[in-house]
Amino acid sequence: MSGPELAGWVREGTEAAIPIAQALAVLLAAWLLLRVLRLVVKRLCAHYHLPAQVAVSARRLLGVVVYVSAFMVALGRLGVSASVLWTALTGFTAVAAVAFFAAWSVLSNIFCSVLILTTRPFRVHDHIELLENGDKPGLRGRVIDINLLYTTLLEEDALRGDTVLQIPNSQFFQRTTRRWRSGSPPAASSPE
Repeated sequence: MSGPELAGWVREGTEAAIPIAQALAVLLAAWLLLRVLRLVVKRLCAHYHLPAQVAVSARRLLGVVVYVSAFMVALGRLGVSASVLWTALTGFTAVAAVAFFAAWSVLSNIFCSVLILTTRPFRVHDHIELLENGDKPGLRGRVIDINLLYTTLLEEDALRGDTVLQIPNSQFFQRTTRRWRSGSPPAASSPE
């Protein structure tokens, strides 16, 4: 390598190394700042006899704020625009929030099915009734299936014929469930 080529190569390496060193310095400063802030929180909580939950929550909140801020500054030193980062972050957050709320009922039913299968408030072949209120009759039948979203009941009716009810699993945690383990339930009383 000749002298001018070597000088150009060293200059390019230095131009790349300086922003990386600055970004690392920002992250190191954030780590040191967080250590000092956690020490301050610890002393404040001890001085004012605050519960341990307050100290843990404050340390976590400070950690998130300091590290997110340091990450944004470090990326800025590397040439990433803060407005681009902010736009990407808010866009991702908005999409995640919409997806979460759109899938909330499905996720709730899946979680409730796991609870039904592990705690076993009723089993397949049990006769159950999902009560609206304590005095009103509700949905009633024999459990024929429990899957991730629904519990399926077979409602036997001599006059109208048998029907199948699919009840979202989350309903069993929002209402009272009556269960008969052996035999079939007593005949429903007809309104007079």
